Amino acid sequence: MASRLWHQASAQLRSLRGFLARRLPPATLKIGMSARLYHPAPDAKGLRSKTMQYLEQSAAHWVMSRDVLVFMVPTVDREGLLHRSSIRISDYARHLDGLVLQGGADVNPRNYGEEPLDAEWEGDRMRDAYEMELLHEFVEARKPVLGICRGLQIINVALGGTLQQDIATQLPEAQAHVTEHYDQHSHEVRFEPGSGLARLYPGVERARVTSIHHQAVKALGRNLVVEARSEPDGLIEALRGTGPGYVFAVQWHPEFHVPAGRGLLDCTPILDEFLAAARDAG
Repeated sequence: MASRLWHQASAQLRSLRGFLARRLPPATLKIGMSARLYHPAPDAKGLRSKTMQYLEQSAAHWVMSRDVLVFMVPTVDREGLLHRSSIRISDYARHLDGLVLQGGADVNPRNYGEEPLDAEWEGDRMRDAYEMELLHEFVEARKPVLGICRGLQIINVALGGTLQQDIATQLPEAQAHVTEHYDQHSHEVRFEPGSGLARLYPGVERARVTSIHHQAVKALGRNLVVEARSEPDGLIEALRGTGPGYVFAVQWHPEFHVPAGRGLLDCTPILDEFLAAARDAG
């Protein structure tokens, strides 16, 4: 008798769970964003004498525009003198639904076997190592990764590719990809026929995007295909991974694109595709 009641109660509970799963909205996605790093100068005082990790507001708000929770993923220092921790980057990959690698400092050329041609292009090797580990852990966990500007470059380098250290000096025939106008500077890109971007934007061959970068992809990394190129110079502007899981990156800054504003590409389909991949991976 007790056994029969137990089975009936279990069946009712399963039925209730199934009903709630059908009626309630899906769980809110938790998206991690890599941190930008501020390293103190030797003569800095007060708060500026400390290492700071932060998000660029526009990038975070762009991701949050689809009602997801955004978490900055700090660097992990298991050997810290003040506060030791057993937390690993892989723990973030396990508990979060996806990762956005945001823009920022140059990628250090030594990561792809070159010496910096100028001291200003040394970049941030600490951030490079941290973001490459983030990328590999999220890919290993089959969680989607979206790269923005520097994010595209670090994905390419982490997968064995190389970069042009400075477009203006190494590719003098190319158009300007960064100016003093910063987020007001834009140029056209052309979607590769048959690419994921071409499917996201049916009937669209060219679009205008915000351009803020002086480095660019030179040799393509492993398991990456080109999705878009700048017009008219042909520099790579978007990449997609061909391996397991979702990896996609754009060289432009979608967070600075107001939908239907300034004639720029509406980048919400890119965000929606990434978030759909995060739901599917959950």
